[in-house]
Amino acid sequence: MFTAATFRRQANDTVGAVSALTGFVSGAASIWIFCLMLLICADIIGRSVFNSPVQGVAEIVANSIVAIVFLQAAHALMCGRMTRTDLILGLLEEERPFAAGAMRILFHLAGIAVFALIAQGTWPKLVDAWVEEEFFGAQGVFTAPVWPIKACLFGGALLTCIAFATQVLNDIKEIANDGRVSPLKVRHSVIGKPKGWPFLFVFLSLLAIGYAIFWADLGRVEIGLAAIGFMLILIFSGAHIAVVLMLLSFLGIWLIRDNPTVAMRSLALAADGAINRYLFGVVPLFVLMGLIVDAADIGRDAYRVAAWLLQRVRGGLGIATVAANAVFASITGISIASAAVFSRVAVPQMVANGYNNRFALGVVAGSSVLGMLIPPSLLLIIYGVLAEQSVGALFLAAIVPGGILAFVFGLGIYLMAVFRPRSVMQSDRPVIIEGETWVTAVQKFFPIATLMVIVLGGIYSGFFTPTEAGAAGAAAAILVAIAKRNLTWAKFWRVLVDTGLVSVSILMLIIAASMYSRMLTLSTIPQETTQFVAGLGLGLMGFMMIYLLLVVIMGMFLDSTSIMLILLPLCLPIVTGLGGDLIWFGIVTVIAVEIGLLTPPFGLTVYVVKATIADRNTTLGDIFVGTFPFVIMMTLVTLLLTLLPSLSLMFE
Repeated sequence: MFTAATFRRQANDTVGAVSALTGFVSGAASIWIFCLMLLICADIIGRSVFNSPVQGVAEIVANSIVAIVFLQAAHALMCGRMTRTDLILGLLEEERPFAAGAMRILFHLAGIAVFALIAQGTWPKLVDAWVEEEFFGAQGVFTAPVWPIKACLFGGALLTCIAFATQVLNDIKEIANDGRVSPLKVRHSVIGKPKGWPFLFVFLSLLAIGYAIFWADLGRVEIGLAAIGFMLILIFSGAHIAVVLMLLSFLGIWLIRDNPTVAMRSLALAADGAINRYLFGVVPLFVLMGLIVDAADIGRDAYRVAAWLLQRVRGGLGIATVAANAVFASITGISIASAAVFSRVAVPQMVANGYNNRFALGVVAGSSVLGMLIPPSLLLIIYGVLAEQSVGALFLAAIVPGGILAFVFGLGIYLMAVFRPRSVMQSDRPVIIEGETWVTAVQKFFPIATLMVIVLGGIYSGFFTPTEAGAAGAAAAILVAIAKRNLTWAKFWRVLVDTGLVSVSILMLIIAASMYSRMLTLSTIPQETTQFVAGLGLGLMGFMMIYLLLVVIMGMFLDSTSIMLILLPLCLPIVTGLGGDLIWFGIVTVIAVEIGLLTPPFGLTVYVVKATIADRNTTLGDIFVGTFPFVIMMTLVTLLLTLLPSLSLMFE
């Protein structure tokens, strides 16, 4: 007899088998990332030492990134690393689990549909590549067959469909959680008293309205606006952001062109071509470098040196945290990594030396945002791709703003220590960092300085492209970690796996953004919006004030990358039309979206700090209170950089 217990057991077995398969495939793709790092480093050495570069590196990296992303997408989903927001779904899971389960089923079915469409659109390309023996590269120099890349894309899309299907099984299992009857015959008594029917009814009604709009006779602009509206509803409801962007963009293109085949081709083209560029190799390579730097305890060394130097200054350990974050940011480019590192390193040290717990948490969370502004910044790289601007120019433009923000943080901490000492210190005990000398400080800072010279020096001198800098920095970080005896095989494998999971979540969003941009272009919304804003007579600064307010509000609910992917396709044409510089606009945008990482209810950095600290008695409210002064300081710096674009363009 098929019972709920039998279903749950079979569901668990199925999920376990799929998880093992996706983990194996993802692990192979992670090794592929490491091999790309070695290949790029070999090209650098061959070019600079032997005057004999490795042929075809750019083409291999560009095509490999496509394959790697789709091979890892399924495992990212199984591990819960495919980006989504918990704004509504998270609340429902606590109070209305039945409604949350039903919504998750719908969201996962949407994921199956999207990746099935990608697989369907890729299959003819795979067949053609095999039959016609297509290749990439240049004949007589370097060539490689295209079909293995298409096969990885096709197979990865199918595997992701299967992963979404297992999530549906999980959802059904959680709804039918009593175990007494078949889930196909779920009774009211099995799931208790289902709560959330009114909300679920409203949500299904919205979907019904969307279905009606699908068959309504609307113009291009109306279709585009409807797609954007339902995107926001679904994103805030808890659907995976990449899935929502691709699905609604697919439907939007279908309606605008009145041709599902065109929409299918657009989706397949976005999946295959959106990230098929050498530049996108920079994402996994910088993520790898950042995670290796974390594993090597370089952040701990940077903090200890800074704390030793500044221990006798009022608020010195807080200023040291800012300084260490700035140094750490200059070799990682990931603010979340900074938050995780210094939550473990700086908070215990500050609290042990008499600092207020809220202040210590606020300093760590607040100063971690330097990781996304001070070059090399992963967020600036993403902006450069979306805005089609030079990553090197963005890095140069960020030097002065990054320095200003770090200085304002340090000055703010000092003034708080002078004028509101009780908000900083909880006792008057002296701060003493023992065991450090100038010799040990130099020894600890030397690896940091070396990585800074390799990455930033290589980029600014023109010796490295950003992608090459990522590979060289990752390789140097591995050597430093080995020299410090901080990198075991188990830790290195964990770093490789995490590199893949972080990278795929970012690159899958970029694929979705490419599809979203195609739909917007066809809808003519960017052009119409530009004309509308110009007609209002707000001017560039008037528009910027509205834009910054919108970014900060969205930052309370969404992550930085998602905000940029949603807003930039709409706002870039407006800024250009109003005479704004896109490099300056990128710097201001990055700082503004980072403010959202510190603001309730869903400031991501605050949640990272909360998850990392050992003191479980500390509440999220404590951390948000601690970060509030830094939100004020960031807001002032954002306004300063907005009103004085020259500060971001000094090195142009």
